[in-house]
Amino acid sequence: MTQSPATPLPSPKECRRLREAQDLTQAQVAAKVGVTRETVRSWETGRTSPRGSKRAAYARLLAAAPARTRAPNSSAKGRSTSTSRTAKSTGAGKKRASKATSPSSTDAAPAATADSSAPEKVTGQVTGQVTGQVTGQDAEPSPPEAVTDSDSGSDSDSDSDSDSDSDSDSASSGGLTPDQAFDALYAFTSPALVRQTYLLTGRRALAKEAVERAFQQAWERWPEVAVDRDPVGWVRAVAYEYALSPWHRLRRRHRQPEAPPAESEDRKLLDTLLGLPAPYRRTLVLYDGVGLDLPETAAETEASTPAAAHRLLHAREAVAERLPELSDPTELQRRLDELARAEKLGAGPATVVRQGGEHRSRFWTRAAIAFTALIIGASALALATSPRQYEPVPAPGAPISGVPARMGPGPLTAQDKWLQEKLKAEPGNGPERLVPLVE
Repeated sequence: MTQSPATPLPSPKECRRLREAQDLTQAQVAAKVGVTRETVRSWETGRTSPRGSKRAAYARLLAAAPARTRAPNSSAKGRSTSTSRTAKSTGAGKKRASKATSPSSTDAAPAATADSSAPEKVTGQVTGQVTGQVTGQDAEPSPPEAVTDSDSGSDSDSDSDSDSDSDSDSASSGGLTPDQAFDALYAFTSPALVRQTYLLTGRRALAKEAVERAFQQAWERWPEVAVDRDPVGWVRAVAYEYALSPWHRLRRRHRQPEAPPAESEDRKLLDTLLGLPAPYRRTLVLYDGVGLDLPETAAETEASTPAAAHRLLHAREAVAERLPELSDPTELQRRLDELARAEKLGAGPATVVRQGGEHRSRFWTRAAIAFTALIIGASALALATSPRQYEPVPAPGAPISGVPARMGPGPLTAQDKWLQEKLKAEPGNGPERLVPLVE
């Protein structure tokens, strides 16, 4: 029995653009398709892909967008051609990742996710995405000789050549191990992430700690992160959330002031950034510092595109009000890059980060086991010492056996009564008393 081909869908960015062209929110799309709002958000960010009847309903909903809002086929073809060229130049792993993210191969995303459970396929995809999705400041351009003659061919020829070359490359090299793929991702992206996190917090130690914690969480969930379409964005989001957590204010080290930058201009710019609200500062760093476009910035900050645009405009106005020379966005981007690079920041070795994450996981696992064992022991002790039978409370007025007799004077006898009457009749008589005489 053969399966019917999956319904074609545009790229995640195009899906978000078509939804906004119809003035629909993620909640409205979720209600029409029959899923949750978080599921629609994961579709638009490219983390997951719809399947079955949900995919068909989602495609029909996007197809209802006005024709003037659709992207021309030539641009889509150009993006597919550039993606194929990038895949050809960076090896087998990046070829799989580029096919999974291109609009023409969205249908193959579930199959690629299912097949990528093997380490050699997972690491190939991650290695390709590391070099393609890292921030442009630290990424080194590919050498010219890496581009082959397939650039002049058609899209279908490029896809077929990529499949054959990727199979031959993976068969010859055997693929990277998960440790090697994680180390490559960490070594290539951690320096830029530490500098970006420093722009958010203004604290060197906190920026390094946030990036290391983010990579430790990525290593704990490596099967999920390895098949993610944007592993760098996954780690960056976790690092930013950790760095901007308000609980750091309770730490003793956070109460002490951080040493400011050496240059006066850098100090002014950093003070201006720290004076912005956290959502505005994060939007400004993602758009002008990292170089993301507006929909990607909105998706990573969990806001709508208009909200992200307003945050960016207000952040730029606040910076330009205190620093008029940075009113130009290009100059602001250059100064942010200079401020980040002025500090000698860096994270620890990848091996230390992986081992630290494993030690922390083992510690909390053992702590959970010990706490569970303590609860079980306390419950067993309470069960052993509790009474086996229930003794009801006696009713009021019912006699109670085993209680000692009530102590106190009993009833008067006949002789006691006779003596009592005699004493009452003769109150003056009695023993003689010594009475002082007045002389």
